[in-house]
Amino acid sequence: MTQTVRRPLKRSNKVIITCAVTGSIHTPTMSPHLPITPDEIADQAIAAAEAGAAMLHLHARDPETGRPSPSPALFQRFLPRIKQSTDAIVNITTGGGMGMTLDERLAAAKWARPEVASMNMGSVNFNIAGAGSKIVDVDWKFDWEKPYLESSRNFILSNTFAQIERGMTELSAMGTRFEFECYDIGHLYNLAHFVDRKIVEPPFFIQGVFGILGGIGADPDNLVHVKTTADRLFGDDYLFSALAAGRHQMPLVTLSAILGGSVRVGLEDSLYLGRGRLAASNAEQVAKIRRIVEELGLEVASPAEARAMMKTKGGDQVAF
Repeated sequence: MTQTVRRPLKRSNKVIITCAVTGSIHTPTMSPHLPITPDEIADQAIAAAEAGAAMLHLHARDPETGRPSPSPALFQRFLPRIKQSTDAIVNITTGGGMGMTLDERLAAAKWARPEVASMNMGSVNFNIAGAGSKIVDVDWKFDWEKPYLESSRNFILSNTFAQIERGMTELSAMGTRFEFECYDIGHLYNLAHFVDRKIVEPPFFIQGVFGILGGIGADPDNLVHVKTTADRLFGDDYLFSALAAGRHQMPLVTLSAILGGSVRVGLEDSLYLGRGRLAASNAEQVAKIRRIVEELGLEVASPAEARAMMKTKGGDQVAF
């Protein structure tokens, strides 16, 4: 099937900052600042919003061990507090973590009926074994951490066309929009397939994901290529954003802003603020990228402006 070629993208000087607060990649031993408990996740999410994040991308963890968990009961322990304390858009993961079924991955979003949920746009080898490489002379805090990371050498993050269509259909019926996570060029064409079938409607918030082993590399040329391809496929029907893993985080997301896109930071994507310096919080990363964006002469979008740009249903329409 030939995808529709759409009009050139209309540029905006409003930059949406997304903060990915905890994720399912890093483990407690890697940083004492990684939020684990519901209170820690809520505290850091609220502080990130106060620092300038218009959208909060959220995972849950077992508060006793820090292991990623898809349990709606855990999300219920921090989502209401975040909603009561900030106007930021809440974005619930459907990617989850290793070993989770699709039913488990969708469960929290189906319960919460959020304004936005993540949607991975294709299956990908997802190797995070190297994330624990600096844990050499330190004992692991929990016995699940090292085997969890090592097992990713044989892990495929499954997002078949049937799985994607199911997630899109079930969550769209609740008025939820999507952060379309694209780990490679082919994922843009996968999204275009669903667009042409009218399973999802514009505007499309496309999150380019760079630097995960198994996906596209964190190189400036790759970001430009992804952005140019998305411009051609989606024209003025989409908003572009970028995230980059580890040390690539700030340079790549800065380039996204320069090219007219939005940015994502947070301890899910990188534990560091700069070379050799652990970030003390998610808010510290948000404050840094906000300074960079504003020094570029760009404006940071408020939650209300981000809602208008993404055309979400509004924070009063969620279930928590």
